Amino acid sequence: MNKDIDAANRSSSSMPLLGPYWRGLGGWNYYFLLKFGLLWHGYLNFHPLANLVLVAFLLLPIPNIRLHRLRHWLAMPLGIGLFYHDTWLPGVGSLLSQGDQLAGLSGVYLLELIQRFINWQMLGAALVLWVAYLFLAQWLRFTVLVVAALGWLNLQGFSVPAVNLLPVGFSSVAEHQLVQPQTAPFQVSSAGVQATNQNLNAALDTFYQQERQRQTRFPDSLPSDAVPFDLLVINICSLSWSDMAAVKLASHPFWQRFDIRFQNFNSATSYSGPAGIRLLRASCGQPAQENLYQAADPHCYLFDNLAQLGFTTRLSMDHDGDFGGYLTALRQHGQLQAPLMSLQGIDRALVSFDGAPVLNDTQLFSRWLQQRQVDDETRTATFFNLIPLHDGNRLPGQNITAPYHDRALNLLEQLDTFFDTLDQSGRKLMVVVVPEHGAALVGDKVQLSGLRDIPSPSMTRVPVGIKLFGIRAEQQGSPLEIEAPSSYLAISELIARLVDGRQFEAADIDWQSLTQGLPQTVAVSENDNAVVMEFQGDSYIRLSEGDWVPYPR
Repeated sequence: MNKDIDAANRSSSSMPLLGPYWRGLGGWNYYFLLKFGLLWHGYLNFHPLANLVLVAFLLLPIPNIRLHRLRHWLAMPLGIGLFYHDTWLPGVGSLLSQGDQLAGLSGVYLLELIQRFINWQMLGAALVLWVAYLFLAQWLRFTVLVVAALGWLNLQGFSVPAVNLLPVGFSSVAEHQLVQPQTAPFQVSSAGVQATNQNLNAALDTFYQQERQRQTRFPDSLPSDAVPFDLLVINICSLSWSDMAAVKLASHPFWQRFDIRFQNFNSATSYSGPAGIRLLRASCGQPAQENLYQAADPHCYLFDNLAQLGFTTRLSMDHDGDFGGYLTALRQHGQLQAPLMSLQGIDRALVSFDGAPVLNDTQLFSRWLQQRQVDDETRTATFFNLIPLHDGNRLPGQNITAPYHDRALNLLEQLDTFFDTLDQSGRKLMVVVVPEHGAALVGDKVQLSGLRDIPSPSMTRVPVGIKLFGIRAEQQGSPLEIEAPSSYLAISELIARLVDGRQFEAADIDWQSLTQGLPQTVAVSENDNAVVMEFQGDSYIRLSEGDWVPYPR
């Protein structure tokens, strides 16, 4: 009996011995305060539970002071990795998947990218926070505040304070009718559907299910009175409405030269290869990113559809197409097998981000027109790809990126001159200008300027225009604006409506009727590790199959 009492006394007296070993977080308090500051302003994709686990690991009492200090050293790589995980920066998987492309960048361009990561204002704010922490730590127990804040964040299911201060309610997408006519964009018919993680996942799945059912129907053959014409699809890298606004070129006269202009066109990606494949597969609804590299229905391939109707397909670029396997991707996944137009003798205009030449686009256009004037093809469809606006391009002999404004102005002037030449030629042509994606000139809370791992709304909203040359009808004064949310399927539909060429001989063109009922597509954009989707009028982002959060504004 006495032995039992003694054992119980020893057990009860040993419990308080843990008290002296609750040492607090020390300098780690600053680590979490820094995160809270970034989180509050929307600069982090914060993971509350993972951070709480790190705090628990750091606070667990260890009597041995040496082991306690060793734990802090061991936690440093964990803390660095978690900090990176909490940012919007590309994931490790994304970096590894693009290792070959990163290795292909020139050293000058890589150094320039590294310099962009240095934000002196944020470094100054971090210094002020550090001094304030050291000063206030004399009176405040920051460990208690940090633990309380993390506990509250976990209880609230809190993600981005700058955007959403309270958890959203729960209402299932399945409880509401999804509307998707052929011409209407995916949408939820009831405003009562809340932006929960479950509902956003369901909405994305529904979007892709419905897009699989949409397809442009080209005629089986052209009528006997069809009018021959040429189609030029000019695909431009790194050009968005946001970029044009940033360099004050959104009102350049070139944008007024179109017959039809899309104001709300979504490129659905922020990388060149996927953008080219999506454009070449424009005759079907928008596929998921992973499906771009799988065989599609034969009717999805725009240039194949045109070839079936007698158009000779052609390909022209102001670069060699080697970087990132771009040309290979067009041929393998876009079914564009046309030979590349010879670039021999065309002058170099720029040096690209990987050190390869970027050729003179005026000479490129002239060569195409000269060849077209001497060949005997009845109809042609040409895919142009232009990259003078790509980030990192520089003038020959210089080691810094040429100003985007100067390159953009030069390209618009070249296109404007090319349009003049086409006007004067008297040839019947349909020209479609559709950029791949934006240049991200203006960074946001998610990405630094120039980074494109996440397809932000400002980067994927691109200016798209369609112009008919050689028509009998009087040209309209200003472009017909298409304000509805649109993407590649609308381009394919317009080409199908004009493919017989009769509008070129018409005494009058009813542009309103021609564009009535064009397929609409809600803004859903995707790269390998990121999805950005518009839902109930707002944009949401999901990284690497994680949870959805509102896109920080």
